[in-house]
Amino acid sequence: MMRIMRKSLVNVRAAAKEASHERIVDAAARAIRRSGYDGTGVADIMKEAGLTHGAFYAHFASREAMLAEAADRAGAQSNAVAASVVATVPPDQALQALIQVYLSKEHLESIETGCPISALGSEMPRQSSEVRSAATRRIKEMIDLIARQFSDWGQPAAHERALVTVATMVGTLVLARAVNDAALSNALCSATLKSLTATQPDSTD
Repeated sequence: MMRIMRKSLVNVRAAAKEASHERIVDAAARAIRRSGYDGTGVADIMKEAGLTHGAFYAHFASREAMLAEAADRAGAQSNAVAASVVATVPPDQALQALIQVYLSKEHLESIETGCPISALGSEMPRQSSEVRSAATRRIKEMIDLIARQFSDWGQPAAHERALVTVATMVGTLVLARAVNDAALSNALCSATLKSLTATQPDSTD
């Protein structure tokens, strides 16, 4: 009986630690998009997660390890949203719908929960290889998701068009967020949406 009780207690503690870890990573994923990598401090993240600063090293070996998980989580969340958009419309409308959502006013104003590439891209060259690897993996997923919307998916041409599409979408959002002129911001997104949807070949049947 004591052995069973001890095992049960260990399981409860492990589950509690896992739940705490998830809260930390989610808080960090929001924080890096909101404040940037350099503006994301351990103390603030732990406070937002409802934990003490001293508990940090029970979950991560270093701040860089936390940032890498945060980058991975932010990318996963963004890609999940994109995948859900694709799944809710007919295949021939998926790419246009995805571009529209990405360049929407709602996404433009949702930097804390939106695409981490557009929020953090300019900071990436100065990050550790651990953080960059996590972000790169999610960027590749985004490119692949776009490429899958083309009828010639799997061919080099489809991958190349996906690279151009992602680069254009991300670059547009960066510029639209950078300017303090609402009309210009809207014009950037509208022009890119018009250009991308006009030049893309038919998506998957």
